Order: sequence, then structure tokens, then C-alpha cells
Amino acid sequence: MTTTTTTVSTSPPPTASRPLGVAILAVLVGIYGFLVFLIGLLVAVDSSLSSYLGGTSAFHAIGTTGVVAGLIFAIIGLIILGFAVGLWHLRMWALVLTVLFLLIVIVLDGIAGAFSWGFFIAVILLVYLLAVSRHFS
Repeated sequence: MTTTTTTVSTSPPPTASRPLGVAILAVLVGIYGFLVFLIGLLVAVDSSLSSYLGGTSAFHAIGTTGVVAGLIFAIIGLIILGFAVGLWHLRMWALVLTVLFLLIVIVLDGIAGAFSWGFFIAVILLVYLLAVSRHFS
């Protein structure tokens, strides 16, 4: 008499694999977003303290405008960080917004006639993201 043992797997279903290029792009966008946030925060704090304390930093002359500009940059940095998280988790909204951003960069560089490294990198990233778009949900 033979006994048959059945094993039941309780592991979750396999998730979509993250392409290496998307992972690298998400990390780089995240680093950039963090730096934009940090610089914006530093400008806002320095402008605020310089105005309050009467310091002689370059930001003292711009006062309240520096605080507002710094806060705007900090918010933009947080939005960029959100893009990075969306790309990392392969969210379709992050892909769409990133593709739109790259198209804007390509068009503006094309209009300006500035076919620089930024233009070519944007074109390569656009083509790559469109090629791996099936991974996004």
C-alpha cells in the first residue's frame, strides 16, 4: 500500500518582476528628489534665519521670497520622491507621468535646438520605459 502526500503551498503568488533598468531609474529619481527636497528646505531655512537674525548670507537679500521659493522646491522634491516610489512599485500612473515628463523635456530641447546629452538621455529613457511598460500595472 502506497500513501500519497499532497503539499499545499501557502506562499503568495509570484509578483511582477521589476526590470533592472526601472529599479536603477527609480533609485536615481529618488536620490534626485531627495536632493531637491533637501536644497529647498535649506534655502527656506537659511532665508528665514537670515531675515530673522539679520545675517549676511546671500539669502538675506531675498528674505521672504527665498522662504517661499525654498518651500516650493521642497514640495517639488517630495513630488519627485513620489514618482520614484511609484516607479519602484511599477505603478502605471508613475510610468505615464514619467513618460509625459520625458516628452516635455524632448520637445523643449528640440524647440531650443539644444540637442544635448539631456535630450539623448531622455530619448533613451523614453524608449526603454515604453519597451518595459508591460511590467507596470
